[in-house]
Amino acid sequence: MLTLWGRRSSFNVQKVMWLLGELGLAYRHIEAGGAHGLLDTPEFGAMNPHRKVPVLEEDGHAVWESHAILRYLAARHGAPRFWHEDPRERSEADRWMDWSATSLQPDVLNGVFWGFYRTPEDRRDMAAVRAALGRCAAHMAALDRVLATRPFLGGAEPTLADIPAGTALYRWFTLDIPRPPAPHVEAWYARLQQRPAYRAGVMIPYGELRGRLDY
Repeated sequence: MLTLWGRRSSFNVQKVMWLLGELGLAYRHIEAGGAHGLLDTPEFGAMNPHRKVPVLEEDGHAVWESHAILRYLAARHGAPRFWHEDPRERSEADRWMDWSATSLQPDVLNGVFWGFYRTPEDRRDMAAVRAALGRCAAHMAALDRVLATRPFLGGAEPTLADIPAGTALYRWFTLDIPRPPAPHVEAWYARLQQRPAYRAGVMIPYGELRGRLDY
C-alpha cells in the first residue's frame, strides 16, 4: 500500500498526486503540514528528518523530496512511458524536471505566488514581485517556443517532463497577475486540464493560503 503524506494545497504534494493519478495507483492520503500538523511527530520525523512534505511510503520504505518521489514512482510503477530504459530518453524528462526546480519554480512559486499571493498586502515587496513576473515571462516564452513543435514537453503524450512545470501552470493562470500572451503554453494548459489526473491532483483551490506566510 502506498501512503502519501502532505496537504492537498501544497504545490509539491500536487506533483505527486498528479503522477499517482496518471499511473492509476491506489494510495492512502494523510493530510500533513499547515493546519493539519503532524510534521513534528516522531513518526513523521523518522520518515523525513527535514520534516517537510511530501513523503511517500511504500511497504515501510519512505521517500521524500517531490522530484525524488516522482522518479521513484516512475521507475517502480511507470515504465515505459514514465521511465525509459534508455538513459538518453530519460534525460529528456530529467532536464525539464531540473529546470523547473531551479528556474521556473523559484520564480512562479517563490517570487510570484509567495511574494504576491501569500504575503499580506501591506508587506509585499512589489518591486521584487515585478522582477519575478519578468523572469516568469521569459520562462513562458521559452516554453512557448518548445511547445510550438510538440503537444507536451516530453513529446506526443505527458511524461515526467510535464509534471513539475505543468503543476505550476495552474497557479500561474489562476492568479490575478499580468501575463504576456503565450499561445502554445495556453494550449498545453488546456490539454492538461482535459486529463482527470491533472484536475484531481493539481486543480485544487488554494484560498486558505492567501496572505498566510506561516501556514
